[in-house]
Amino acid sequence: MSDGSLRHRMGEITLTVRGPDRRPLADQVVTVAQQRHAFAFGNTGFDFVDLVGGPGPEGSTEVESFGGTNHLDLDRLGDLWLNLFNTATLPFYWGRYEPRRGAPDTERLTETARWLAERGVAVKGHPLVWHTVQPPWLLQIDLDEVERLLRARIRDLVGGFAGLIDTWDAINEAVIMPVFDNGDNAITRLARARGRIHMVRLAFEEARAANPAATLVLNDFDLGSAYECLIEGVLAAGVRIDAIGLQTHMHQGYRGEEYMRHTLDRFARYGLPLHLTETTLVSGHLMPPEIEDLNDYQIPQWPTTVDGEARQADDLVRHYRSLLAHPAVQSINYWGITDHGAWLGAPAGLIRADGSRKPSYDALEALVKGEWWLPPTVMRTDTDGSLRVEGFLGDYTVSAGDRTGRFTLDSTSTTATIDLR
Repeated sequence: MSDGSLRHRMGEITLTVRGPDRRPLADQVVTVAQQRHAFAFGNTGFDFVDLVGGPGPEGSTEVESFGGTNHLDLDRLGDLWLNLFNTATLPFYWGRYEPRRGAPDTERLTETARWLAERGVAVKGHPLVWHTVQPPWLLQIDLDEVERLLRARIRDLVGGFAGLIDTWDAINEAVIMPVFDNGDNAITRLARARGRIHMVRLAFEEARAANPAATLVLNDFDLGSAYECLIEGVLAAGVRIDAIGLQTHMHQGYRGEEYMRHTLDRFARYGLPLHLTETTLVSGHLMPPEIEDLNDYQIPQWPTTVDGEARQADDLVRHYRSLLAHPAVQSINYWGITDHGAWLGAPAGLIRADGSRKPSYDALEALVKGEWWLPPTVMRTDTDGSLRVEGFLGDYTVSAGDRTGRFTLDSTSTTATIDLR
């Protein structure tokens, strides 16, 4: 099922299986099957917003396409997406969510989040605070009012979606936020005036007050020492963060296992879970290495290629194996499932723009639903009605005939009694 490097992702439990009369089912054939991974295998749910909730409000400004998944209707996209992923990131960019002041896009996002949650998907909101994709109307307001509105936005989102969305990227790319110079926006002005730690504190403390049970992530693409300094400063200032978000958009090629292990070790030393929040690997030509800001690479067409697809599949397997081998990693979120509408127009999806599966989709499926998964497996209880189950941490069923029981394989429980109903 796996090599020794993933033993920390697995568990073992002894079940006592009982029938409707609550007596152990001795020497009985049963079927054990995994239903869900405990590990968060994620992807963006952006495409579902238009497909589930309908067209967006007029005047919106987008950073990604929020729909228009060419050749994929809701049923087809849902089948492909739900087959691999159990965690979805939904877009709450301020300029997209509230293009007109006082008219937020609440209904569509709520409907989409519910659609996902009804299918067993954990939903994350992204992001509460960011300097990009800002509403133009915010520039007409003085900074004190900008901060008041930002605080109100955080409280409204985190409190209003509590119980439906309980994980948030609280603040995105705070390292660059005060010095961002690619267009004027009110959040950069606020960060420049108040400082990074003030902005992080604002985001986390307002969100925490609105939903004390929420998981709040500090997220950044800067994986260098500047991000380490920010984390250390935030922690020293007494701000409680729940997870460290690491972006790995690898449009210039896979960075390799050694780089990833070293990077994960550096950020794991803070004793916080690591979330790989934004991961991409392209299946076409690679972006030139001299490009410093990925946003600077704009070309009319960036096609997927046969050789690129083979490379993407191989790199994806190496990347996911490396990440799961590290015990601090709690989630991996791939950034988009299809090439259609992908960030920067790159062929970074696991599905081509025409809706067909790439080798990378098949490769990830072979891991998530193959090597790292327990399919329906026939077993037999002993004379005490017991059997031992070993597998990847997650939710399982055990069944005999038309009766089924459920259990969770975690890192702490070693025994359980299951009543089939």
